[in-house]
Amino acid sequence: MIEQINVRQAISSDIPRLISLDHGYNTDHVWQLTFRKQPSEIGATFREVRLPRPMQVVYPRDPKRLVDEWTHLEALLLVEVEEQPAGYLALSDGPAEESGWITDVVVDLRFRRQGIASRLLAAGKEWCRARDRRLLFMEMQTKNFPAICLAQRTGFLYAGYSDLYYPDQDIALFFAVELG
Repeated sequence: MIEQINVRQAISSDIPRLISLDHGYNTDHVWQLTFRKQPSEIGATFREVRLPRPMQVVYPRDPKRLVDEWTHLEALLLVEVEEQPAGYLALSDGPAEESGWITDVVVDLRFRRQGIASRLLAAGKEWCRARDRRLLFMEMQTKNFPAICLAQRTGFLYAGYSDLYYPDQDIALFFAVELG
């Protein structure tokens, strides 16, 4: 278990180190969309599907363009392990009144599966509570099964989707949690 974990607001000198983190991920499951349209009904259903073999997924945003996106954020929370950047969480105002929106939760490959992402989400929730946000949304690709599991494990509930959302035309899933 990692002992020295620090979460703080990122500063400009952190940016090159955050960009260099491994943003990709592996998955062996996806959420598959089934869409049906009838004259008086539209239905969309997601179901968990196991892939025939694990796949390596490239991050849906170009890490080089993230710096420009980060200038519009409310917060960029950095997690350090023994003074080394281990990951970050990008947080902006949400679409609903009094809400926050997490666009990115990234943990470098060598620090994954050690509670870092959960720690970042807890810090994001606290950041929102301190600013009287009552809801926190989180987005991810349908094939980002590790993030889907993380969202569900940390109290987020499925809240919707958007087709052709990412630059690679992938579907985005949205999860939300009430901040009591």
